[in-house]
Amino acid sequence: MTMTASLPIAWISHAECRRHEIAEEHPESPRRLAAIEDRMIASGLADFMRRHEAPEAARADLDRVHAADYVGHVLAHRKIGPRRVEIDGDTAFTEHTVSAALRAAGAGVLGVDLLLQGQTHLAFCAVRPPGHHAERARAMGFCYFNNVAVAAAYALAQGLKRVTIVDFDLHYGNGTADCFLEDARVQLLSTYQHPLYPYWPGAAHAPNLIDVPLRPYSDGAVFRAAVREHWLPALAAHQPEMILVSAGFDAHAADPLGDLRLQYEDFRWIAGVLRDAAAVSAQQRVLATLEGGYDLTALARSVENFLLPFAGGEDLPV
Repeated sequence: MTMTASLPIAWISHAECRRHEIAEEHPESPRRLAAIEDRMIASGLADFMRRHEAPEAARADLDRVHAADYVGHVLAHRKIGPRRVEIDGDTAFTEHTVSAALRAAGAGVLGVDLLLQGQTHLAFCAVRPPGHHAERARAMGFCYFNNVAVAAAYALAQGLKRVTIVDFDLHYGNGTADCFLEDARVQLLSTYQHPLYPYWPGAAHAPNLIDVPLRPYSDGAVFRAAVREHWLPALAAHQPEMILVSAGFDAHAADPLGDLRLQYEDFRWIAGVLRDAAAVSAQQRVLATLEGGYDLTALARSVENFLLPFAGGEDLPV
Protein backbone atom coordinates (compact mmCIF):
# COMPACT_ATOMS: atom_id res chain seq x y z
CA MET A 1 0.00 0.00 0.00
CA THR A 2 1.34 3.43 -0.92
CA MET A 3 0.27 6.58 0.89
CA THR A 4 1.10 10.18 0.15
CA ALA A 5 1.96 12.31 3.17
CA SER A 6 -0.97 14.61 3.84
CA LEU A 7 0.08 15.79 7.30
CA PRO A 8 3.49 17.07 8.36
CA ILE A 9 5.74 14.93 10.53
CA ALA A 10 5.66 16.25 14.10
CA TRP A 11 9.32 16.73 15.04
CA ILE A 12 9.58 17.04 18.81
CA SER A 13 12.84 18.05 20.47
CA HIS A 14 14.32 20.51 22.94
CA ALA A 15 17.65 22.31 23.34
CA GLU A 16 17.99 20.87 26.86
CA CYS A 17 18.43 17.43 25.30
CA ARG A 18 21.73 18.61 23.83
CA ARG A 19 23.09 19.81 27.17
CA HIS A 20 23.14 16.43 28.90
CA GLU A 21 26.62 14.91 28.62
CA ILE A 22 27.95 11.99 30.65
CA ALA A 23 31.55 12.37 29.47
CA GLU A 24 33.23 13.92 26.45
CA GLU A 25 34.20 10.55 24.97
CA HIS A 26 30.87 8.86 25.78
CA PRO A 27 29.07 7.40 22.72
CA GLU A 28 25.68 8.76 23.88
CA SER A 29 26.65 12.36 23.23
CA PRO A 30 24.99 15.64 22.18
CA ARG A 31 26.64 15.18 18.77
CA ARG A 32 23.98 12.58 17.98
CA LEU A 33 21.17 15.12 17.83
CA ALA A 34 23.34 17.62 15.97
CA ALA A 35 24.12 15.04 13.28
CA ILE A 36 20.45 14.15 12.87
CA GLU A 37 19.40 17.81 12.64
CA ASP A 38 22.05 18.52 10.01
CA ARG A 39 20.87 15.56 7.94
CA MET A 40 17.23 16.61 8.12
CA ILE A 41 18.16 19.98 6.62
CA ALA A 42 20.55 18.58 4.00
CA SER A 43 18.06 15.94 2.85
CA GLY A 44 15.15 18.35 2.60
CA LEU A 45 13.09 16.34 5.08
CA ALA A 46 12.92 19.37 7.36
CA ASP A 47 10.45 20.80 4.83
CA PHE A 48 8.00 18.00 5.70
CA MET A 49 8.06 18.70 9.44
CA ARG A 50 6.30 20.84 11.95
CA ARG A 51 8.60 21.49 14.89
CA HIS A 52 7.47 21.33 18.50
CA GLU A 53 9.31 21.97 21.76
CA ALA A 54 9.20 19.02 24.13
CA PRO A 55 7.60 19.89 27.47
CA GLU A 56 8.82 18.44 30.73
CA ALA A 57 6.97 15.28 31.67
CA ALA A 58 4.55 15.77 34.56
CA ARG A 59 5.11 13.79 37.71
CA ALA A 60 1.84 11.91 37.14
CA ASP A 61 3.07 10.76 33.71
CA LEU A 62 6.29 9.38 35.21
CA ASP A 63 4.49 7.71 38.12
CA ARG A 64 2.38 5.59 35.75
CA VAL A 65 5.43 3.49 34.81
CA HIS A 66 8.06 4.21 37.47
CA ALA A 67 8.04 3.62 41.22
CA ALA A 68 7.32 6.85 43.10
CA ASP A 69 10.47 6.53 45.24
CA TYR A 70 12.57 6.08 42.12
CA VAL A 71 11.10 9.15 40.41
CA GLY A 72 11.84 11.16 43.54
CA HIS A 73 15.40 9.85 43.58
CA VAL A 74 15.99 10.96 39.99
CA LEU A 75 14.41 14.38 40.51
CA ALA A 76 16.59 14.94 43.57
CA HIS A 77 19.60 15.12 41.22
CA ARG A 78 18.21 18.06 39.27
CA LYS A 79 20.34 20.68 41.03
CA ILE A 80 23.62 18.88 41.56
CA GLY A 81 25.57 21.54 39.67
CA PRO A 82 28.91 20.52 38.13
CA ARG A 83 29.16 17.33 40.22
CA ARG A 84 29.01 13.89 38.59
CA VAL A 85 27.07 11.11 40.35
CA GLU A 86 27.83 7.64 39.00
CA ILE A 87 25.05 5.05 38.51
CA ASP A 88 27.08 2.44 36.65
CA GLY A 89 30.03 2.40 34.30
CA ASP A 90 27.95 3.82 31.44
CA THR A 91 25.40 6.00 33.23
CA ALA A 92 25.73 9.02 35.50
CA PHE A 93 23.90 12.14 36.63
CA THR A 94 25.52 15.40 35.53
CA GLU A 95 24.30 18.98 35.61
CA HIS A 96 21.72 18.79 32.80
CA THR A 97 20.76 15.11 33.02
CA VAL A 98 17.44 15.42 34.83
CA SER A 99 16.22 18.38 32.78
CA ALA A 100 17.04 16.52 29.56
CA ALA A 101 15.40 13.32 30.81
CA LEU A 102 12.21 15.18 31.71
CA ARG A 103 12.07 16.72 28.21
CA ALA A 104 12.79 13.34 26.58
CA ALA A 105 9.90 11.75 28.47
CA GLY A 106 7.62 14.74 27.91
CA ALA A 107 8.20 14.62 24.16
CA GLY A 108 6.31 11.36 23.91
CA VAL A 109 3.38 12.74 25.91
CA LEU A 110 3.12 15.67 23.51
CA GLY A 111 3.45 13.30 20.57
CA VAL A 112 0.52 11.22 21.79
CA ASP A 113 -1.59 14.38 22.10
CA LEU A 114 -0.71 15.49 18.57
CA LEU A 115 -1.62 12.07 17.17
CA LEU A 116 -4.91 11.90 19.06
CA GLN A 117 -5.78 15.40 17.84
CA GLY A 118 -5.19 14.33 14.25
CA GLN A 119 -2.36 16.82 13.68
CA THR A 120 0.11 14.23 12.34
CA HIS A 121 0.51 10.59 11.38
CA LEU A 122 4.06 10.39 12.75
CA ALA A 123 5.39 12.07 15.85
CA PHE A 124 9.17 11.67 15.94
CA CYS A 125 10.84 12.51 19.25
CA ALA A 126 14.41 13.59 18.51
CA VAL A 127 15.46 13.46 22.14
CA ARG A 128 18.06 12.14 24.50
CA PRO A 129 18.85 10.57 26.88
CA PRO A 130 17.25 7.40 25.53
CA GLY A 131 14.87 5.42 27.70
CA HIS A 132 14.22 1.76 26.93
CA HIS A 133 16.68 0.35 29.49
CA ALA A 134 15.14 2.35 32.37
CA GLU A 135 13.20 -0.07 34.54
CA ARG A 136 10.42 0.76 36.97
CA ALA A 137 12.92 1.53 39.72
CA ARG A 138 16.34 1.49 38.09
CA ALA A 139 18.39 3.70 35.76
CA MET A 140 20.86 1.89 33.52
CA GLY A 141 22.31 1.76 30.02
CA PHE A 142 22.32 5.55 29.42
CA CYS A 143 18.60 5.69 30.42
CA TYR A 144 16.80 7.42 33.34
CA PHE A 145 13.08 7.59 32.48
CA ASN A 146 11.53 5.13 30.04
CA ASN A 147 10.37 7.52 27.33
CA VAL A 148 8.38 5.09 25.20
CA ALA A 149 6.75 3.52 28.27
CA VAL A 150 5.70 6.94 29.57
CA ALA A 151 4.11 7.70 26.18
CA ALA A 152 2.35 4.33 25.98
CA ALA A 153 0.93 4.61 29.49
CA TYR A 154 -0.23 8.16 28.75
CA ALA A 155 -1.99 6.95 25.57
CA LEU A 156 -3.84 4.34 27.63
CA ALA A 157 -4.76 6.97 30.20
CA GLN A 158 -6.37 8.99 27.40
CA GLY A 159 -8.74 6.12 26.69
CA LEU A 160 -6.97 3.84 24.21
CA LYS A 161 -7.46 0.15 24.95
CA ARG A 162 -4.52 -1.44 23.13
CA VAL A 163 -1.11 -0.19 22.01
CA THR A 164 1.90 -1.88 20.45
CA ILE A 165 5.51 -0.91 21.16
CA VAL A 166 8.03 -1.91 18.49
CA ASP A 167 11.71 -1.99 19.47
CA PHE A 168 14.33 -2.74 16.78
CA ASP A 169 17.28 -1.38 18.76
CA LEU A 170 20.50 -3.41 18.87
CA HIS A 171 19.94 -3.92 22.61
CA TYR A 172 16.85 -5.40 24.23
CA GLY A 173 14.49 -2.90 25.89
CA ASN A 174 14.53 -4.56 29.30
CA GLY A 175 13.08 -1.47 30.94
CA THR A 176 10.03 -1.43 28.69
CA ALA A 177 9.48 -5.13 29.37
CA ASP A 178 9.77 -4.47 33.10
CA CYS A 179 7.18 -1.70 32.93
CA PHE A 180 4.57 -3.75 31.04
CA LEU A 181 5.28 -7.37 31.91
CA GLU A 182 2.01 -9.32 31.47
CA ASP A 183 -0.02 -6.14 30.78
CA ALA A 184 -2.31 -7.40 28.03
CA ARG A 185 -3.06 -3.86 26.84
CA VAL A 186 0.56 -3.34 25.78
CA GLN A 187 2.22 -5.55 23.20
CA LEU A 188 6.04 -5.34 22.95
CA LEU A 189 7.63 -6.56 19.71
CA SER A 190 11.43 -6.74 19.90
CA THR A 191 14.40 -7.71 17.77
CA TYR A 192 17.88 -7.44 19.27
CA GLN A 193 21.35 -8.94 19.13
CA HIS A 194 21.81 -11.89 21.47
CA PRO A 195 23.93 -12.40 23.45
CA LEU A 196 24.57 -8.73 24.21
CA TYR A 197 23.84 -6.18 26.94
CA PRO A 198 21.52 -6.21 28.89
CA TYR A 199 21.57 -10.03 28.56
CA TRP A 200 17.79 -10.37 28.67
CA PRO A 201 16.83 -13.88 29.87
CA GLY A 202 13.38 -13.80 28.31
CA ALA A 203 9.95 -14.07 29.92
CA ALA A 204 8.01 -17.04 28.59
CA HIS A 205 5.22 -16.35 31.09
CA ALA A 206 4.47 -12.96 29.46
CA PRO A 207 2.54 -13.56 26.23
CA ASN A 208 2.48 -9.81 25.44
CA LEU A 209 6.26 -9.86 24.87
CA ILE A 210 7.22 -11.07 21.39
CA ASP A 211 11.02 -11.40 21.62
CA VAL A 212 13.06 -12.29 18.53
CA PRO A 213 16.78 -12.53 19.39
CA LEU A 214 19.11 -12.22 16.41
CA ARG A 215 22.53 -13.82 16.19
CA PRO A 216 25.58 -11.59 15.69
CA TYR A 217 26.10 -10.61 12.03
CA SER A 218 22.43 -11.08 11.16
CA ASP A 219 21.59 -8.89 8.16
CA GLY A 220 18.50 -7.21 6.80
CA ALA A 221 17.14 -10.42 5.28
CA VAL A 222 17.13 -12.08 8.71
CA PHE A 223 15.54 -9.02 10.30
CA ARG A 224 12.80 -8.81 7.67
CA ALA A 225 12.05 -12.52 8.00
CA ALA A 226 11.68 -12.06 11.78
CA VAL A 227 9.25 -9.19 11.24
CA ARG A 228 7.15 -11.14 8.75
CA GLU A 229 7.09 -14.34 10.79
CA HIS A 230 6.72 -12.99 14.31
CA TRP A 231 5.73 -9.32 14.37
CA LEU A 232 3.11 -9.03 11.65
CA PRO A 233 0.88 -11.88 12.87
CA ALA A 234 1.10 -10.52 16.42
CA LEU A 235 0.19 -7.02 15.24
CA ALA A 236 -2.76 -8.34 13.28
CA ALA A 237 -4.01 -10.22 16.33
CA HIS A 238 -3.55 -7.33 18.78
CA GLN A 239 -5.13 -4.61 16.59
CA PRO A 240 -3.36 -1.72 18.36
CA GLU A 241 -4.94 1.72 18.42
CA MET A 242 -1.50 3.33 18.35
CA ILE A 243 1.95 2.04 17.41
CA LEU A 244 4.91 3.36 19.38
CA VAL A 245 8.50 2.78 18.31
CA SER A 246 11.69 2.56 20.30
CA ALA A 247 13.68 3.77 17.32
CA GLY A 248 17.22 2.56 17.93
CA PHE A 249 19.50 2.65 14.91
CA ASP A 250 22.52 0.89 16.43
CA ALA A 251 21.57 -2.29 14.57
CA HIS A 252 23.12 -0.61 11.50
CA ALA A 253 26.21 -2.37 10.17
CA ALA A 254 28.43 0.66 10.84
CA ASP A 255 27.54 1.01 14.53
CA PRO A 256 30.51 0.48 16.87
CA LEU A 257 28.56 -1.11 19.75
CA GLY A 258 27.30 -4.30 18.12
CA ASP A 259 27.42 -6.80 15.29
CA LEU A 260 24.10 -6.65 13.49
CA ARG A 261 24.25 -5.76 9.81
CA LEU A 262 21.15 -3.74 8.96
CA GLN A 263 21.38 -1.17 6.14
CA TYR A 264 19.57 2.11 5.52
CA GLU A 265 16.95 0.46 3.34
CA ASP A 266 16.01 -1.88 6.20
CA PHE A 267 14.98 1.09 8.34
CA ARG A 268 13.03 2.54 5.43
CA TRP A 269 11.35 -0.83 4.94
CA ILE A 270 10.30 -1.28 8.58
CA ALA A 271 8.96 2.28 8.68
CA GLY A 272 6.74 1.49 5.68
CA VAL A 273 5.57 -1.72 7.32
CA LEU A 274 4.65 0.08 10.53
CA ARG A 275 2.98 2.95 8.68
CA ASP A 276 0.80 0.50 6.79
CA ALA A 277 0.02 -1.53 9.93
CA ALA A 278 -1.05 1.67 11.68
CA ALA A 279 -3.46 2.37 8.83
CA VAL A 280 -5.31 -0.88 9.55
CA SER A 281 -6.27 -0.43 13.21
CA ALA A 282 -4.52 2.65 14.63
CA GLN A 283 -5.93 5.47 12.47
CA GLN A 284 -2.41 5.96 11.04
CA ARG A 285 -1.03 6.93 14.47
CA VAL A 286 2.69 6.22 14.94
CA LEU A 287 4.97 7.68 17.58
CA ALA A 288 8.73 7.06 17.47
CA THR A 289 11.28 8.08 20.07
CA LEU A 290 15.03 7.94 19.56
CA GLU A 291 16.97 5.21 21.34
CA GLY A 292 20.42 4.01 20.22
CA GLY A 293 22.68 4.74 17.25
CA TYR A 294 26.28 5.75 17.83
CA ASP A 295 27.98 6.09 14.45
CA LEU A 296 26.95 9.64 13.64
CA THR A 297 26.72 9.27 9.87
CA ALA A 298 24.87 5.96 10.05
CA LEU A 299 22.53 7.33 12.72
CA ALA A 300 21.60 10.44 10.76
CA ARG A 301 21.08 8.57 7.49
CA SER A 302 19.09 5.83 9.24
CA VAL A 303 16.72 8.39 10.75
CA GLU A 304 16.34 9.95 7.31
CA ASN A 305 15.38 6.61 5.80
CA PHE A 306 12.95 5.81 8.62
CA LEU A 307 11.15 9.10 8.02
CA LEU A 308 10.90 8.81 4.23
CA PRO A 309 7.76 6.61 4.06
CA PHE A 310 5.94 9.09 6.28
CA ALA A 311 6.92 11.95 3.99
CA GLY A 312 5.68 10.23 0.82
CA GLY A 313 9.07 8.79 -0.06
CA GLU A 314 9.92 5.59 -1.93
CA ASP A 315 8.36 2.37 -0.61
CA LEU A 316 10.08 -1.01 -0.50
CA PRO A 317 8.03 -4.23 -0.92
CA VAL A 318 7.05 -6.07 2.25
